Amino acid sequence: MKEPALPARTVAVIAICVLAGRGPVLASGEEAKPSESRTPTATAAAADETRGRGLLERKLATLPGAERGRVVPIREGSLGRVFPGYLFYVLRFSQYPVALNPPASLRGNNLLIVRPDDSVALLANPEALESFFRSTLPAATTAAMATEGAKAWLRLVEELNQDGFLQFAVPEESIAVARVASGGQRVTGEAVVIPKGGNQGRIRAVLVFDSSGTLVSASETAQIKRGIRPICQATKLLDPDGIVRGMAEQAILVMGRAAKEYLADQRERASPELRDAIDRIWHKIVSEDR
Repeated sequence: MKEPALPARTVAVIAICVLAGRGPVLASGEEAKPSESRTPTATAAAADETRGRGLLERKLATLPGAERGRVVPIREGSLGRVFPGYLFYVLRFSQYPVALNPPASLRGNNLLIVRPDDSVALLANPEALESFFRSTLPAATTAAMATEGAKAWLRLVEELNQDGFLQFAVPEESIAVARVASGGQRVTGEAVVIPKGGNQGRIRAVLVFDSSGTLVSASETAQIKRGIRPICQATKLLDPDGIVRGMAEQAILVMGRAAKEYLADQRERASPELRDAIDRIWHKIVSEDR
């Protein structure tokens, strides 16, 4: 199965699924790819990534069970502008098709932030993220700076609500900055779920700054309806019952590229015949740009 770079994504397969046991797997995030000619900016970014990975490995070694999760870098323009010198990652424990329960000290999604002083912060909930923002976010003395802060906040709370199958967008028109009686600013904004694969909803954020631009509070409210997710669809691609087989195929097509890791995992343990079936449906996903 060819594996082009993909973003993350309703029809359910009604069948009794017998799922094979899934062993602990640690998958690294996107690695920086070598290039014959790099600009100074690209070279610096690659060096930062190497530094960040090394510091992360040390941090994760102190967290028993963390090796069962997957580390993915978070790269967004607003984060780099608001927090220069910081590197952001998420440690995610897969929930599909078999949930990997995180160790007691962690949650399903955990933000890891490499600071300029080489320390690494672990933030496992919105409250911890708010504390980080209140202590680190530069003073927002203008509406533009407050807007950037809101975008950075939304980008990170997206990851705390992510299951690997959601895509978000932050419409510019959703960001609104208003002056408050104290002379500060109140910013509201939304990260909207892109409606693919049955996914729907949004995350609403509110950030309040005082008259000096210092962040007073940051909050988020998530209303998300999750669409179809991997269960045992790949194992049903050769089912003798045409209805079951068709439902399995349709479910995988609805998930589209978001099913990449699931299909790759199932392919590794499949028979030659099932591998061919998985390759065929993956080719269809790619050729139809699903």
